[in-house]
Amino acid sequence: MASTTEPTSFACALADIAARAGDILMRHYAAESIASRKKEDFSPVTAADEEAETFILAELLKLTPDVAVIAEEQVASGHVQKIGARFFLVDPLDGTKEFINRNGEFTVNIAEIVDGNPVRGVVYAPAKGRLWLGETPGGAWEVPMPPGAKFACNASHAIHVRKAPADGMIAVASRSHRDTKTEEYLEHYKIRDFISAGSSLKFCLVATGEADIYPRHGRTMEWDTAAGHAVLMAAGGSVTRIDGSPFIYGKSGEDFANPFFVAKGA
Repeated sequence: MASTTEPTSFACALADIAARAGDILMRHYAAESIASRKKEDFSPVTAADEEAETFILAELLKLTPDVAVIAEEQVASGHVQKIGARFFLVDPLDGTKEFINRNGEFTVNIAEIVDGNPVRGVVYAPAKGRLWLGETPGGAWEVPMPPGAKFACNASHAIHVRKAPADGMIAVASRSHRDTKTEEYLEHYKIRDFISAGSSLKFCLVATGEADIYPRHGRTMEWDTAAGHAVLMAAGGSVTRIDGSPFIYGKSGEDFANPFFVAKGA
């Protein structure tokens, strides 16, 4: 759907937090070397992940002190807050492999969940200078955000998905997690071109009409997808399980792991 309003002050407050967290990431990104270690699930983590998450948690506590936050590094350390109908999902550095490899395809993700649905989300790619936010109802927007720039909500412009071109879709998939099942799934569609991207950038490329479909058969967690899902849904797109059933959040009994899914534009 096209945006009919400006972003709410609350969405702008979340975007400002993400923007400042992005500054933390870029300070580490500019360092001579990026040290990382492996977590229990063998995924990498850096000091940038941890510092940015500490900052985001402190800012969300000021903004909404009574709302639980499920954040990637807290969960990895065994600290899982009890969630209610409304909570936040935070990934302070989505695309840690891309961050370590210095290809710029990493993001800050903050999402608000209500009754299992991502009603508001911010995705900031500081090395790309692009920030997206979306809320339902309302719409979706992009804000040019070069590293170090101060977030300005009035600089936002509306974004929306496009109708898939008659000559074929543009498909987008993970740069770090390509798999044969994804290739097989896309054989059912008319695909004109294929692009790779890291982190939640994939959702946002569909939301802006730069791509049309993003299927994922690999493992993801709720904090990986919620913010991008919120932006794409607010821009008129959809995210469902591969079989078309609803894709919901708050699966604490499954350790917040996601099923396979497909994200689409119009």
